[in-house]
Amino acid sequence: MRKILLVIVVVTSIFIAGCSGNGSDAQSKTPEALTVWAWDPYYNVKALGIAEEIHKEKDADFELNIIENAQEDIVQKLNTSLSSGAQKGLPNIVLIEDYRAQTFLEAYPDAFYDLTGKFESNDFLSYKIQATSKDGKNYAIPFDTGSAGLYVRRDYLEEAGYTVEDLQNITWEEYIEIGKDVKETTGKNLITNDHNDLGIIRMMIQSSGEWLTEEDGVTPNIAGNESLKTSLELYKTFVDEGLLNLHSGWSQLLEAVNNDLVISQANGNWFTPSITAEESHSGNWAVVPFPRLPGIEESVNATNSGGSSFYVLNIPGKEQAADFLINTFGSSIDLYSELVNEIGAIGTYIPANEAGIYGEEVEFFGGQTIYEDFSEWAEEIPGVNYGMHTYAISDMLAISLQQYLRGGDLDAILEEAQQQAERQLR
Repeated sequence: MRKILLVIVVVTSIFIAGCSGNGSDAQSKTPEALTVWAWDPYYNVKALGIAEEIHKEKDADFELNIIENAQEDIVQKLNTSLSSGAQKGLPNIVLIEDYRAQTFLEAYPDAFYDLTGKFESNDFLSYKIQATSKDGKNYAIPFDTGSAGLYVRRDYLEEAGYTVEDLQNITWEEYIEIGKDVKETTGKNLITNDHNDLGIIRMMIQSSGEWLTEEDGVTPNIAGNESLKTSLELYKTFVDEGLLNLHSGWSQLLEAVNNDLVISQANGNWFTPSITAEESHSGNWAVVPFPRLPGIEESVNATNSGGSSFYVLNIPGKEQAADFLINTFGSSIDLYSELVNEIGAIGTYIPANEAGIYGEEVEFFGGQTIYEDFSEWAEEIPGVNYGMHTYAISDMLAISLQQYLRGGDLDAILEEAQQQAERQLR
């Protein structure tokens, strides 16, 4: 009986050890298919699908498992997994908005695969490399530019006696005067916005190389920030002059733009599909350079809104994931050519611009080569450190804006916001 029991114990031990070994191998081996988290099925997800097909030309067995979620859901899931230290369920590649990147890189310094030296970082626009790097190391393959412009209705401008040429490289102050004339002639508002969305304010301040934090990306830059103060004053002028259409949420924004409620909208180039969705407007729209801030010498007619990049998680499969990104978004002119043709996506890969792939005339915009224009403006975008607190400070300033619109003293309001940010964001 003792011999039988001994045999059972030995066999059982071997079986358990074998199972344990297999589990360890499963955790360390490269997955059969790489998993990617991304948002927007018509833009980012579709771009990944196009990249997968191009990569299959080099690796026929390559497979990409693209999981689409809302951006906020991706942020929450990523934070939950990384803060717990659990690798199970994490993707090999994740798309992160540039505004949020430094928050993740600071909070989870060992979670992302170091790509320094693995791709030609000099082949990408400098402001994009700055947004995706930390302590001199590159942690992402840059993707789309958020190069912004002013989408304008040429038909309403012409009705008021203006042309698109009158809007080249002007200030917001000058554009407000034009807006008054157009409003008087057509009854249309200049622009639409949600008071809780400070995207236009962020675009304005970046045009002068300023941000909501100091260069360290941590210290709040609110009180004494002349670019921010000027931007808020301009916003109040929109309201006081009756030039602002007020909407709530994304769907109402699209309704305002596509239902003839406004004559223009400032946004990143990724907004183009939203404009072209209203086919009856073909030929009525144009895009002009983003207006610069009046009285701010550093301000230029170029800025950024949004944009994102691809990060590799530091988990098994990271080498394969990096190889895929480097061979596609990191070096393929063919990919960027397909992206602009299929979804109107403009990357920050400089050789793609030099290859002339953005020179197509777009019929909807009256034959304007809008992709080439956005790409050229992207080269002028001032680089800033988005830091860790972009959205936290934006939420505070949305409350400050409401106080200002109700008649509060702007300097005092900004000083109060500065103190609040310093208390809460240490």
